[in-house]
Amino acid sequence: MTSKERADDVDHALDKPASARAYGWILGGKDNYEVDRQSVLDAVQGFPQCVDIARQNREFLYRAVRYLVQDAGITQFIDLGCGLPTSNNVHQVAQALNPDARVVYVDIDPIVLAHGRALLAKNKATTVITADMREPETILDHPDAQRLIDFSEPVAVLFLSVVHHLKDTDQIGHGPRHTLRHIIDSVAAPGSYLAVSQIVADDPQIGAAMSAQIDGDGVPWQTRTPAEFAALLDGLDPVEPGLVNLTDWRPDPSQPSLDPVPLPLHPYVGATETRPGIYEYGGVLRKP
Repeated sequence: MTSKERADDVDHALDKPASARAYGWILGGKDNYEVDRQSVLDAVQGFPQCVDIARQNREFLYRAVRYLVQDAGITQFIDLGCGLPTSNNVHQVAQALNPDARVVYVDIDPIVLAHGRALLAKNKATTVITADMREPETILDHPDAQRLIDFSEPVAVLFLSVVHHLKDTDQIGHGPRHTLRHIIDSVAAPGSYLAVSQIVADDPQIGAAMSAQIDGDGVPWQTRTPAEFAALLDGLDPVEPGLVNLTDWRPDPSQPSLDPVPLPLHPYVGATETRPGIYEYGGVLRKP
């Protein structure tokens, strides 16, 4: 890809909100634009839980990766829909516990690639590639993935807070189940793990309203019920405590804190306690 093509990709990416940049803003990141911030502010008008949920998911990332390295002995990771670099990224958590850990980040946003390459310029055990997670075969064929991942050994595949971007009606790829399961089912060695989460609603009507609002703002979205989400994961063995609200997955009050919440989002902090019907749901599952 030429420098002009890369610039064109970035310019096009700024025409509409990007989930990676919007999510990064909620986490206190600076690499976002007005279109991204406005999409978050629009979403929290009807669903203020989004602020808590994004941050709870990021805290789950730390605990899940720590478990995978310390307890499961995993040394290689593929993080799909990784988003923009922020604090306690997968490679930072994993390599602090095991310096030999290898990480492949995957995101479709060209801005993620630019920032990721700058962050990882001197880290030969970690790479970031631009690819669509809905086309896992393309990811597996990428030379950087082939360089860092040995599929004869167990691997951890991460889909953290991205499954709600996989719509059942999407015309790209072969559907959400194929996206989530192709690597873990078809390529990964037994003893591999899938760490996964998505925003769910206990009430399907509320979930449908949430989907309509966010999808209508230009961010592909499908809120599922916990049962609909769990149905995508049958055949894998959940690690205790199973699939749960992420706040209940091995909570650790002493884990590192996140960057501060941006000031415009302060009014929405704590909404998951007053409006508990929407939350981030997921866990870690093992391939038998």
